[in-house]
Amino acid sequence: MRPQPLAHLASGAAVAAMLVGGLALSGCRSSPSQVYPPDYPIGYVQRGMASWYGPGFHGNKTANGERYDMHQLTAAHRTLPLGSIAVVRSVTSGRQVTVRINDRGPFVKGRVLDLSLAGARAIGMIGKGTDEIELRVIGYAPRPGGVGVLRVQIGAFASLENARALLARAESEFPGGRIMGVNLPEGRRYRVQVGQFLTETQAMAASARLDRMLNVESFVVRDDEGNQRD
Repeated sequence: MRPQPLAHLASGAAVAAMLVGGLALSGCRSSPSQVYPPDYPIGYVQRGMASWYGPGFHGNKTANGERYDMHQLTAAHRTLPLGSIAVVRSVTSGRQVTVRINDRGPFVKGRVLDLSLAGARAIGMIGKGTDEIELRVIGYAPRPGGVGVLRVQIGAFASLENARALLARAESEFPGGRIMGVNLPEGRRYRVQVGQFLTETQAMAASARLDRMLNVESFVVRDDEGNQRD
């Protein structure tokens, strides 16, 4: 979904500081003072299916270099800048929670967000495992390194040979792709990613082209230093 023109709901700096400090966010209002990156999506709204990730990743490194703590209010998103602060509302229950984006994922087609265990519990999603949600970006807590480029992930394999074969098929149109090896609870996986795009429009157009060309179900992911869970 594309960003919607909503007004600022809170100061990004104030929200980020309170979230990191573990304070309650309800009722927080202040004048905007945060300097945002160019085209930063304050007011961005996205609706779709969310899942959660917990014990299998607890203690592993997240995309921004932190260690994943499933008891903190964090989440993984494929493209939002790391450090984004978002309100996540369950369409089913109406319950909502404010989380900080510190990781990349979910690496599953048709899902838009991976909540931490604490985030999922806050909106009553633990038992079901997934839920339809609406997220709204309300702030930004800056991180070193800036905002990375966008890539298109066209597949993930247990076999490195299969990953190489798919990458070779893509390289006629999108040279310079890569294979990212990651250790997951279910074992070693090899993610095939191609392209380097500066805008989501460019990346989504490439994703649609790759789907037609390779008969895959690709998705866009932002490339941050250390962006795989290990």
